[in-house]
Amino acid sequence: MTQDLEALCAEKGLKMTDQRRVIARVLTQAEDHPDVEMLYMRANEIDSRISIATVYRTVRLFEESGIIERHDFGDGRARYEPVQDEHHDHLIDLKSGKVIEFTNEEIERLQKLVAKELGYELVDHRLELYGIPLKESKAS
Repeated sequence: MTQDLEALCAEKGLKMTDQRRVIARVLTQAEDHPDVEMLYMRANEIDSRISIATVYRTVRLFEESGIIERHDFGDGRARYEPVQDEHHDHLIDLKSGKVIEFTNEEIERLQKLVAKELGYELVDHRLELYGIPLKESKAS
């Protein structure tokens, strides 16, 4: 579950300007993994005084504070999501760019097993799968 970024910022002692609040709210409400350009467009619709530079600075501050995570899904853009309480992995649709979050206990078990067989204790990991749809949907 994603926590409210405004509350996380307060917990971390970050000074929250009105513009940072808007950007935090946009990130909290995002159902995708927006890049800075997308964040800027969404935040600017709410407050036209927000500049792209403000979005860049705020994203960097949030990332350095451990509030959001940066992802590179191979499309040349850094994309962001709030740090989540529960682990999940990603499947990236190479045709549409859509990012699907998923969890799979068997994959989690196998990763731990592989690490153990190689003489390691798994303490963290990130899994990204890249694919194309098996069948074109008629709606496309």
